[in-house]
Amino acid sequence: MKKINKFALSFAVAAGFTVATAAVASADTVTVKSGDTLSQIAQNYNTTVDSIQKLNNLTNINLIYVGQKLQVNTNNTQTTTVATQATANTSQATVQTANTTTVASANTSTNTNTTAASTVTTTASTTEAAAREWIAARESGGSYTITNGTYVGKYQLAGSYLNGDYSAANQEKVANNYVLSRYGSWANAKAHWLSTGWY
Repeated sequence: MKKINKFALSFAVAAGFTVATAAVASADTVTVKSGDTLSQIAQNYNTTVDSIQKLNNLTNINLIYVGQKLQVNTNNTQTTTVATQATANTSQATVQTANTTTVASANTSTNTNTTAASTVTTTASTTEAAAREWIAARESGGSYTITNGTYVGKYQLAGSYLNGDYSAANQEKVANNYVLSRYGSWANAKAHWLSTGWY
């Protein structure tokens, strides 16, 4: 009987069943012998006097009879231990879930901030590119080879700025340096062009 009870308790712990179910399934019946006391029986079966009293509906714990059959819960202490362990495991799982939620929330916030910064950068780049192309279209129609004798290429830069190098790469580099140093951005250069007709 005790082997079966230990197996039932082990199965209950492994499967995560409630402790109360395991305790009910592990009751033994004891026959009172001459000289037995309730406290001695409780000690022998690793339980408590209170537990035996409740299981058998005893009104007086000091009055038991020889031959009387008493039910004892032999796993009372173990059951308490299992209950405590189950509670600890539940609390730990709750803490782990809370930590996971916090980390996930922090990651989501970081990702949102990164996405927002990326969006701002992309928007600024798009605005700059659009302003740059707008100026090139007004100045030369986007041609790197057009010249009017004084100004050369796509951005109609003075020949002295280009130092004799009229390649597309040099025109792009010199135009970018000129605009950023003079206006701070292509958008500002466009605003200036709109108000004056040149940049």
